[in-house]
Amino acid sequence: MDYLEGYERWLRTEKKASDNTLSSYLRDIRQFLTYLACVPLKPERVTRQDIEQYTKHLTSIGKSVSTVTRCVASLKSFYTYLLAENVVPVNPAKTVTPAKVERKLPQILTSKEVDLFLEQPECTDAKGYRDKAMLELLYATGIRVSELISLDLDNLNLSAGFLRCEGRGRERIIPLYSAAVHALREYVEKVRPQMVEQPREKALFVNVNGRRMSRQGFWKIIKQYQEKAGIKKDITPHTLRHSFAAHLLENGADLHSIQEMLGHADISSTQIYPQVVGKHLTDVYAKAHPLA
Repeated sequence: MDYLEGYERWLRTEKKASDNTLSSYLRDIRQFLTYLACVPLKPERVTRQDIEQYTKHLTSIGKSVSTVTRCVASLKSFYTYLLAENVVPVNPAKTVTPAKVERKLPQILTSKEVDLFLEQPECTDAKGYRDKAMLELLYATGIRVSELISLDLDNLNLSAGFLRCEGRGRERIIPLYSAAVHALREYVEKVRPQMVEQPREKALFVNVNGRRMSRQGFWKIIKQYQEKAGIKKDITPHTLRHSFAAHLLENGADLHSIQEMLGHADISSTQIYPQVVGKHLTDVYAKAHPLA
């Protein structure tokens, strides 16, 4: 029996999984089902020992520890679904513990690098105004790129200076600093009306064809301005998200407020940022102190 369709629907509706999570989980489960077909073994007959054997197989073909760890997480999710559907009596992956993987600290930009990066869009044409507004908004709020491109015009309240963001089944209100409000007002009032293809278009940010900006399109914009700024660090949309959180923490914000603005369901996801800030300050000290 093919369980993938039902599993995908469950991830979307019940778990409110992001597009990235959905893609990686489904890819992992497809690979697992292909492996089972070769064994052969039906998904509903799988035991914990079978899953442990599968993780050894992944390691033997050169998969990294982080990849195997993610696959185990995917299998736990998949069998949680099958358990909910009464296909299996227990979750065979529940107690499987993958090898520990050292969590790499995310890379952040310095305040000067952020300033340099945000200066790159030139407000001489529609694209420049739009790009300036997008980058300012991303750093002002720390939202995910999927949330950025999903924003509609009515998510903004520029007179009050805040953004209403809906992501992963939760709504949050995030304040905007004045430069971001200014860039957004310039774009929304002067530029966006000329860019949209249809007057009824709801999308806040649109491409040159007047339709909603895509993830790939925004990625190219980020890379374009990284190269233009001459910044050697690899900048992604998530780099600005991490920088937003780290800079807030450096300037006295508490972790729970940062958690709320980032939309983290669990504080443990936010607790990485004190480590990021600590490493950043250590690096600054090592470079700047004359006796270091």
